[in-house]
Amino acid sequence: MEFDFPKTAAVFAALIALGVVGTTPMMGTSTVLMMVLPSMVVFGLVVLALGVKHGEYRATRR
Repeated sequence: MEFDFPKTAAVFAALIALGVVGTTPMMGTSTVLMMVLPSMVVFGLVVLALGVKHGEYRATRR
């Protein structure tokens, strides 16, 4: 499966939404939206960028 921008964005949004919905029963909604959601988005973007760069590195090493 080849990932392009729309597929990657859809999977990213789905994972963030799943994480927010999963943590809402344990914490208050305001806490989740003000603290958990932004940290999940930032961490997800950092990991995505690292993964893309590592994939580029691996693809050029052959």
